[in-house]
Amino acid sequence: MKILITGAAGFIGSTLALRLLARGDTVVGVDNLNDYYDVSLKEARLDRCRAHAGFRFERLDIADRPAMERLFREEGFDAVMNLAAQAGVRYSIENPSAYVDANLVGFGNILEGCRHSGVKHLVFASSSSVYGANTKLPFSEHHNVDHPVSLYAATKKANELMAHSYAHLYGLACTGLRFFTVYGPWGRPDMALFKFTKGILEGTPIPVFNEGRMIRDFTYIDDIVEGVVRVIDTPAAPDPAWSGEAPDPATSYAPFRVFNIGNNQPVELLRYIEVLEACLGRKARMDLLPMQPGDVSATMADTAELERAVGFRPATTVEEGVAKFVEWYREYYGVREA
Repeated sequence: MKILITGAAGFIGSTLALRLLARGDTVVGVDNLNDYYDVSLKEARLDRCRAHAGFRFERLDIADRPAMERLFREEGFDAVMNLAAQAGVRYSIENPSAYVDANLVGFGNILEGCRHSGVKHLVFASSSSVYGANTKLPFSEHHNVDHPVSLYAATKKANELMAHSYAHLYGLACTGLRFFTVYGPWGRPDMALFKFTKGILEGTPIPVFNEGRMIRDFTYIDDIVEGVVRVIDTPAAPDPAWSGEAPDPATSYAPFRVFNIGNNQPVELLRYIEVLEACLGRKARMDLLPMQPGDVSATMADTAELERAVGFRPATTVEEGVAKFVEWYREYYGVREA
């Protein structure tokens, strides 16, 4: 297939591109290479993809309507994986306009591009953040998600609603993927594991919110990518059992689905740090802080629907995943073992 990956210089996007290229797909990657975090890391990820003949990269912003119209008109994609977004819950409090531009305007341009160019399947990144004020665990796609607690979460919920409207109006097959705390090699520097590793190696205090009592469904990058590939290959279809009398948020009479992709093995943040300490051979100096605005105390994914639909559930433990991240971090930054 010929697949468009937006956010191709990102953590998930670049890893997914490599997987699709390895199986013989043609991949066109787009990214605006913004400076939300280290651009050299984004370039290094792209260099790994550029080593494959089936990869081509264009630097553009998905919020640029004329550029996106041209891209879809000229390329003729079979499928689209939208991973371009302004990420981060806390940053959405500081810079809300970045989320409106990328996550709403940009996503609207992608929907229009898919509609007018005959794309067979649009898969897009949603987030576990859409569960917001929900406290019933594990989080299920069948639960109502009308109470986001950050603008980031609200934009991801909006993406699901926008996609459903295009599935209804134009028959565009759309699948939303609610990712749960993705981590692993080539990860994002603004994520906890990256920050913790850097702080522990430098001997500086690491910020631990909610005094480490937060629980997260940490999901290893290879598990995420495996789930994404299987979903790309399985376009959403109408659910014949769907009823407007008791509407199920997870499915539709239109070709629309949402899935959780999480590890289903939630871990307390303090345990996560313990595993990291063991891998690094050093103890952390922790700055125990209160909960940050927009955060939630616990996440846990019910992955039964994903397993039922594509025959896969994530299984990498944090012990395995954190060890692989530390190995990559030491090699990439040239950090010797203690």
